[in-house]
Amino acid sequence: MKPLTRRGFISTAAIAAAGSALLTRFDSFLPRAAADEPPAQGGGKFTPVTTPNGVTLPFVMKNGVKEFHLIAEPIKHEVAPGMTVNAWGYNGRTVGPTIEAVEGDRVRILVTNKLKEPTTVHWHGIFLPNGMDGVTGLTQPPILPGETYVYEFTLKQHGTFMYHPHADEMIQIAMGMMGFLIVHPKQPERQIDRDFAIFLHEWHVPTGAATPNPMFMEDHNLFSFNSRVFPGTDPLVVKQNQRVRVRFGNIGQHGHAIHLHGHRFWIVETDGGQIPQSAWWPETTVWVAPGQTRAVEFVADALGDWAFHCHLLHHPMNAMGHEIPNVIGVDQKPVTEKINKLMDGYMEMGSHGMHEMAEMHMQGPKNTLPMMAGKGQFGAIGMGGMFTLLKVRDGIANYNDPGDYKNPAGTVAWKLGGGNANPKPPAHHHRSH
Repeated sequence: MKPLTRRGFISTAAIAAAGSALLTRFDSFLPRAAADEPPAQGGGKFTPVTTPNGVTLPFVMKNGVKEFHLIAEPIKHEVAPGMTVNAWGYNGRTVGPTIEAVEGDRVRILVTNKLKEPTTVHWHGIFLPNGMDGVTGLTQPPILPGETYVYEFTLKQHGTFMYHPHADEMIQIAMGMMGFLIVHPKQPERQIDRDFAIFLHEWHVPTGAATPNPMFMEDHNLFSFNSRVFPGTDPLVVKQNQRVRVRFGNIGQHGHAIHLHGHRFWIVETDGGQIPQSAWWPETTVWVAPGQTRAVEFVADALGDWAFHCHLLHHPMNAMGHEIPNVIGVDQKPVTEKINKLMDGYMEMGSHGMHEMAEMHMQGPKNTLPMMAGKGQFGAIGMGGMFTLLKVRDGIANYNDPGDYKNPAGTVAWKLGGGNANPKPPAHHHRSH
């Protein structure tokens, strides 16, 4: 071993100090005591999951077993105000109700089939006996219409898992049959204040129609969070400085790049389980491929209404058609004048971009959403599809939608030369994580 020189000592000390500072900064994100820690539930302490626009499935205890009941059935489902589709789901809804349990629980799940074709349920990512895996013909007989089957197993791991059919999957999943199975750790490593679960999905619903067409492989025109599209998506409401987890699931055709404004998060979990804390990595966008789950965590320290959306360009839009010609930069006035002689009120579109779609109030086809929608305090938001809001507030007593964020004076972009009542921004706030 070489003797430690003065230069070596100083160098080593500097590295140690830098490492200590980095760990201190990282540890500020890790476990802390909670002032209002929830009571023990089923052998573990956890914050119940919130499924925006969804519900949690109740259970009954029978001789130490948590018993749940799922009903597969056709449903009418509102994807957003003004559009209802003929979907398939569980217990009257898509996405199906979230099943919550704790690592070590024995669960029994009754599945009743009210479809007109056979089905099963696969517990995606769960370690269980082969005969409980839910693959039609391989691990079990099909659940025929009118029949009820029983799945029973002990939960041997914790994390974010999914349930869905493994029978006629192309149709049944495309029509909306999916849900979360959340297994909380028996001994949580850290306290989470708000825990959300969002299922990613896509649909092709022809203009004016009400039944999704599951035969379309790529040309989808609606992209949803928990089977809802903006402006029909519930916001994620949190209190400032709360520790937030968001779980994502995807069993559709497309991968999705989910991006959060105003914060960075840590990737803490995959469909394979928890990532060791030493291997977490920071992002503002998480990719969720078909068949995957992901969980991210962050401290909601920035007040405001923050966009939360898929970053693939067509996915935060509604009712998109792909047959429209590209007329950007085209002078349509001569053609418009001719058409107006035959059809009064005809209006050219698309020569200067598509923002005008967000400002239009024309009646569209029956049961069809506008491509861009939503209103904010400064005008049209002009989004749709996979888009919602993270609303961070201080001083709120509940998690109801608090309305628009009131920006402090001097913190909103202003028109150059347009004047500003108070251009002086507030004192700089240093974000610690």
